[in-house]
Amino acid sequence: MTQQGAALQTYNNELVKCIEELCSKREELNRQVQKEEEEKARLQHDIRLLTEKLSRVNESLARRLAARADFDRTIAETEAAYMKILESSQTLLTVLKKETGNLSRITEARGGHKDH
Repeated sequence: MTQQGAALQTYNNELVKCIEELCSKREELNRQVQKEEEEKARLQHDIRLLTEKLSRVNESLARRLAARADFDRTIAETEAAYMKILESSQTLLTVLKKETGNLSRITEARGGHKDH
């Protein structure tokens, strides 16, 4: 029985050693889990902050795009009105030159009849 007792003691020692190794590996794994959970929490926090920032940037961008569209519309309307003014000025100048020519001919014609 002494031999069986020695074998039993050897088995017991090996079992205790295996259990201690398993506990050690579990503790290491638990540290890794905690580390990854902390990283996950940090990343989720960063994602929340970035999502909020993205939302603010999108809102600002939408306002600026609308303002730019207003500028484009105003510029186009102003340029169109300016072109109409130029066309009207050209027409007015043409009419004025024609009328000036007519008045000059009339004045010259009347002046020619009043010779003394």
